[in-house]
Amino acid sequence: MKTVFRVFSYLKRYPILASSQLACAILMTLLVITFPEVTKRIVSDVIPERDLDKVLPLTLIAGGAFLLSNLFNALRIILNNTFEQKVIFDIRSDLYQKIQHLPMRWFDNKRTGDVMTRVTEDVTAMERVLIDGIEQGIVAVLQILVVGVYLFFLDAQMALVAMIPMPFLILGAWTYTKTAPSRYRKVRKATSEMNSLLHDNVDGIQQIKAFAREKSEHGRFNESSNALRRATLHLMRVWACYSPSMEFCRNLGYALVVGYGAYSIIQLPTDAQLEDELGIFVAYLATLNLFYEPINRLHSLNQIIQSGRTAAERVFEILDADEERNLLDGGSLKEPVQGAVSFENVSFSYGKDLTTLDGVSLHAAPGEMIALVGHTGAGKSTIINLLTRFYEADSGTITLDGVDLSTVNKRELRRTIGYVTQESFLFNGTVEENLRLGAPDCTNEMMWDALKAANAQDFVRRLPEQLLTNVGERGVKLSVGEKQRIAIARVILKNPPLLLLDEATASVDTETEKLIQGALESLMQRRTSFVIAHRLSTVRNADRIYVLDHGKIIEEGDHEKLLAVDGVYAKLCRTSLLAEDQKS
Repeated sequence: MKTVFRVFSYLKRYPILASSQLACAILMTLLVITFPEVTKRIVSDVIPERDLDKVLPLTLIAGGAFLLSNLFNALRIILNNTFEQKVIFDIRSDLYQKIQHLPMRWFDNKRTGDVMTRVTEDVTAMERVLIDGIEQGIVAVLQILVVGVYLFFLDAQMALVAMIPMPFLILGAWTYTKTAPSRYRKVRKATSEMNSLLHDNVDGIQQIKAFAREKSEHGRFNESSNALRRATLHLMRVWACYSPSMEFCRNLGYALVVGYGAYSIIQLPTDAQLEDELGIFVAYLATLNLFYEPINRLHSLNQIIQSGRTAAERVFEILDADEERNLLDGGSLKEPVQGAVSFENVSFSYGKDLTTLDGVSLHAAPGEMIALVGHTGAGKSTIINLLTRFYEADSGTITLDGVDLSTVNKRELRRTIGYVTQESFLFNGTVEENLRLGAPDCTNEMMWDALKAANAQDFVRRLPEQLLTNVGERGVKLSVGEKQRIAIARVILKNPPLLLLDEATASVDTETEKLIQGALESLMQRRTSFVIAHRLSTVRNADRIYVLDHGKIIEEGDHEKLLAVDGVYAKLCRTSLLAEDQKS
């Protein structure tokens, strides 16, 4: 119940809506007993006395009660829907904000499909708790209490008979509630795994087709879908036993009341007493359904609440995760940022058995271009990840202009950095929207200047709607080189004092690379730059080159110095770097 109460904690944000909804529910519930009372009067008084004058007033009272009850019900539904949508909006907003504040390590251990399931389906399941658990649950409990008191008022002994099934109904509900979480967790887990597989396959559809793996992937999907089917069937089988059992107990209460009421009336000695008791008995039968119906509704709500509780656990698992340190707080950098970067004996590991950097020390003076060279897996990109604080160093110190980055506000730090990756990511939007990511307030003229500097102006002008052309999901409507040039233009617009280029020109053709390289060289002037590259044309102009191997710096110096040493760098130039350059 702790999770359910935590969902309810969101309701405190809207006390007026909550109290107004509760008031409507109370008034509507009180009006429910009007019709049984009118029925009792007609059967006990009006019909025996043949008093036609009372028929119309009592009929109008019953009709008026029904009208008011439905009006209050309509108002309650409107208030509840407004209330519920506000709360769901708050939960989704909190969840999305939390996801943005989570560290990269958290995402390393989560599948995108699972995260998507939690944000969409699990929040929707929580919504059912709010709609049905609160709206119908409160109304049902109020109706049980009000009608229960009225039943005792009509006939206390008959009310005790009507209560005989209650212990069995309560025991059944308790048993179902205690055993339900494990079943619903299996269903949510199976749903999440199926959605994760679907997301991966849609993203990788080109690879599936290229390797002709349609049949095998279809089999994997069916296997995942079948796991969801089995978990859901088990859930439904338990419900198929539970629900009819509770229905039987409820109907047994009707049978006991009819039998006891008939026996009591037959034992009455006079006709006058019989007429009075007959009116009470008829009113009792009319009221009894108003007592048992909300009990049955609560049993149905129990199923929805259990499903919603399991979904809420998954949502709160994200909301309770540890956020990035110093994302919104922390110290400030020195202004203006000069760009002096220093790594002192920095070590880092992505996992316990995966040491990526081991005691790395390197330095960059303001305005210097630093090249990071080494085989795949040597730790080059990790240095970039630590400098941006996407990940935190396990030991050692990283400073910018003498300020320890571990104490700096991350947003402030990242505003000073321009980052271009090998596989540039474009959002599903227009060229303009993607460019404004770098400078939200930039003008069209500034965007065209940046595109020109990145050698992207010509192809953007050829697009159907130029800056307003939609690039598709992940920029699918553009070539790899075109996406890369837009990403570079985006960084040019940001105009940061520190540049990080991770294979920024690796995905473009030779001619385009030369043009972009010229733009980048102009951009890197008076800015500190860290460049990861496999092409000699990129590396040879660096002020200092660091050669990494298995997480350690094994050589450092400029191009000419490292060639003279005739070590690892020289070998790389003769084999990979130089060969690549010659092919160009």
